[in-house]
Amino acid sequence: MALHPVLMEKLNAALAPAPPFALTRRDAELPRVPGKVHAVIGMRRAGKTTYLRQLLDQRRASLPPERALYLSLDDDRLAGIEVDQLGFLLEEYYRRHPDLRGRAAVHWFLDEIQLVPGWERFVRRVIDSEKVEIAVSGSSARMLSREVHSSLRGRGLPTVIRPFSFREFLRHRGEEPEKEARRWTSAERSWVEKRFREFLVEGGFPETQRLAPALRLELLQGYVDTVLFRDVVERYAVSQVAALRWLVRMCLRNPAGSFSVHRLHQDLKSQGHGTAKDAVHAMFDHLTDAFLISAVPLATESERRRNSNPRKIYPADPGFIRAFDASGRANTGHALETVVLNELERRGAETSYVTTSDGFEVDFLARRPAAGEELIQVCADPTAPETRTRELRALAEAAKEHPRATRSLLVLDRDALLRQPAPGVHVEPAYEWLLSRTD
Repeated sequence: MALHPVLMEKLNAALAPAPPFALTRRDAELPRVPGKVHAVIGMRRAGKTTYLRQLLDQRRASLPPERALYLSLDDDRLAGIEVDQLGFLLEEYYRRHPDLRGRAAVHWFLDEIQLVPGWERFVRRVIDSEKVEIAVSGSSARMLSREVHSSLRGRGLPTVIRPFSFREFLRHRGEEPEKEARRWTSAERSWVEKRFREFLVEGGFPETQRLAPALRLELLQGYVDTVLFRDVVERYAVSQVAALRWLVRMCLRNPAGSFSVHRLHQDLKSQGHGTAKDAVHAMFDHLTDAFLISAVPLATESERRRNSNPRKIYPADPGFIRAFDASGRANTGHALETVVLNELERRGAETSYVTTSDGFEVDFLARRPAAGEELIQVCADPTAPETRTRELRALAEAAKEHPRATRSLLVLDRDALLRQPAPGVHVEPAYEWLLSRTD
């Protein structure tokens, strides 16, 4: 049995000199852990393939081109190929470059590898027997974080690619600030504030940047439909599609809203959807697995309380809010909260929300091993006296229950900064926090 001719064609193309893949650089980095398979995962259309191509360019900047290659297996002519073909591909590669085998590390970037059944066995064997570093990527439906760990038997390290952060959003436009915020001129700050308001509406999916609003909304709605049918309905054989669509709309139309399975189950029944409560639980879990939404639990050491209390739901990107809320509301505060949560996840924080014994709520309690605990309250405009009192009181009450946590209040822009100091509370425009370096 010989190497499939299409794979031979792709190998020839991969080894040929090629110009750099010049698209917006992402801030994600593969962990530097030897002997691991890197799995690049995330929601559809977030830029996983582009990221692999950029990793290829990074390697080729310091290595001969034959020591770093990218191969996409998303080709209808390869439909039905068996995992043995990947073994033949490896042997053909080393026949062309025998001087590398066992002597020099080479880097393989394999895109849409999930289309080859049994690919995990091939990858584990190569990692164990050859000097090959492998990064794989593929459909969210087949490359879930928990499955990467199990299918690769502890050899896989997931790296999540999300829609653009605010810094990447600016970089995509060639407008990434080169100076710290405290050194900006008034014109530079005004420009950043203008772009930040745009980001809260448009979001960060690469393909939707600078599109007319109607086309952007159509694309975003299409992304959700694809996730719904490819990553949930097809994968899990969900039969109650109408109930699932209703659940998705509810989650995306109500960012930062509380999610209670019991309440949603009752709402579904009132809409004529005879869906079991366990099925609602399962559908919700499928949507989080597909990276479409994030669920923030209550901050508590009690597993029972955490599971029995509502979770707060956020979309994967602020652009989804306008795409699914036809009410015409500005939703600036909820979009701001969504952006902050997405950035906390990008920074690797374990995130929950706080409800104090007196009934006050703080949006986020963020825990990061290197940065400790931080209570974060998000408020677009806290300058009204009653709003300021409520937000600061919530932080003060939460600090009694979490005394080791620092306290921050993130606002929309400089105009929303408090005129009076808030003792022990760091008040900052959200865009400055988003653009701060945390490593």
